[in-house]
Amino acid sequence: MAEMKKCVIATRESPLAMWQAVHVKELLERHSPGMEVELFGMTTKGDRILDKTLSKIGGKGLFVVELEAAIREGRADLAVHSLKDIPMELSEGFVLAAVSSREDPRDAFVSARYASLEEMPAGAVVGTASLRRELMVRCRYPHLVVRPVRGNVGTRLRKLDEGQYDALVMASAGLKRLGLSERIRSVIEPEVSLPSPGQGALGIEVAQDNLRTREAVAFINDAACRACTAAEREVSRALGGSCQVPLAAYAVPEGDGGMWLRAMVGNHRTGEAIFAETHGRLEAPLEAAGEVLGRLRAEGAERILKEVLGG
Repeated sequence: MAEMKKCVIATRESPLAMWQAVHVKELLERHSPGMEVELFGMTTKGDRILDKTLSKIGGKGLFVVELEAAIREGRADLAVHSLKDIPMELSEGFVLAAVSSREDPRDAFVSARYASLEEMPAGAVVGTASLRRELMVRCRYPHLVVRPVRGNVGTRLRKLDEGQYDALVMASAGLKRLGLSERIRSVIEPEVSLPSPGQGALGIEVAQDNLRTREAVAFINDAACRACTAAEREVSRALGGSCQVPLAAYAVPEGDGGMWLRAMVGNHRTGEAIFAETHGRLEAPLEAAGEVLGRLRAEGAERILKEVLGG
């Protein structure tokens, strides 16, 4: 198949999304020196509506559908997303052509006043844009107040600096990619705050029938990360994962082709949460996901989901 001479990357125009797109652009240019790579920036509905939580306006898919339209209409060849923002069921006619290696998938504690969640006194205010993180705080630190915060990374940090919050819980990966590691007071280990499915990885979305572009980006794919995130995303898909469901799933490779998968689902309003884990094989991520799903359901996952979605 003839090599691509030009590639157009659709991306949101937020600083973090642009960093991700530029990163993929540079990877492509190094791998295929003769290729011309352009960025096609877009402001999506999810970026424009900042006065409501994502769970109330359609979820993270709002960051994806307009970029897919650009691909479908021939204005772009591929889109770069944070993998955790990609819906568990891709739109018809699209595939994940590559999943990148992961940046730090852990959550970060950001505050000028306190060094950790453990240090925060009763009534202190924690900001988060995630129901999963809200659940974590309510479950483990019920004396704290949780309030939603929207906007890109810079906007959230500005609101913190203005005193609207005492602390934020954010993704370590985004802060590190934007050169803001110094804002991280402490990282929150998975044992305390289990990451979101796909957190820290990038997903490269391409039209299913565009074999030339799929071939051009295949080198970006990290097989172990793809297997781990496939297990995570299957847990989320099977439980109706979206911004309306506080759900976590995180897998890591183990020696000799193994995988350790942990998952959690809960009610962010009450702080009730259930956990499950299994040790499986990288070559069979859906099997590992099935085992964890069985254990979550046995512990009452369906009841919790009904309460969350019905409440």
